[in-house]
Amino acid sequence: MRKCAKPISVTKVWPMLELEKVEASYGRSQALFGVDLSVEDGSVVTLLGRNGMGKTTTIRSIVGLLSAQAGTIAFRGQQIAGLRPHQIGRLGIALVPEGRQIFPTLSVRENLVATAADRHRREKPWTLDRVNELFPRLQERADQLGGSLSGGEQQMLAIGRALMTNPHLLILDEATEGLAPLIRQEIYDCLAGLKADGESILIIDKNIHELSRIADRHVIIEKGQTRWTGTHSDFMADPDLRHRYLGV
Repeated sequence: MRKCAKPISVTKVWPMLELEKVEASYGRSQALFGVDLSVEDGSVVTLLGRNGMGKTTTIRSIVGLLSAQAGTIAFRGQQIAGLRPHQIGRLGIALVPEGRQIFPTLSVRENLVATAADRHRREKPWTLDRVNELFPRLQERADQLGGSLSGGEQQMLAIGRALMTNPHLLILDEATEGLAPLIRQEIYDCLAGLKADGESILIIDKNIHELSRIADRHVIIEKGQTRWTGTHSDFMADPDLRHRYLGV
């Protein structure tokens, strides 16, 4: 008798992050009406759109600061909608929030070590020395209070603080808002280095030129819905798309 072949076991490869039809509200005011996006392991994805279209609300929903009322949010294959922010952080998502929100009365060094953790035993973990190597200015100001730093230095500190949690996914909300051009370039040089090291990044920023240096894919949100998603080359090849959703 002919033997039946054994079924082949296929292991599903999950995206690092995947949102499907996410809806969220502030009280009775609905802000998200169906957001879809995904971030693959080791990729850089931008979240684009005019002000007030739901970008920050999407981020808040991902990290648990706002409860999603419909849809799914999966991180490395695990549903995380409904988890508390600290639980999501421990799974490996780190947020660099809009406005930086560093601890102003702690020193630079204290800001960094306050969040230090390597729960996932990374092969090359982020340590104080490694963050100082990425941002030498932080080492120079190690004993200064966080509140005494310039805006650019505070942003470096916020990124370093997030990296000290050794996340699987780094999220930046308004990565270079209000920063001088030279500082913006320095921040993006560091982000390019993170990408080269294989970090997974989801980023909101208005500086399309600098985003072009690092982005693999773009997601455009309008009025709380995903309107377009695609590769960076497709995005740059369609000036009408950029004017329609991003132009003033």
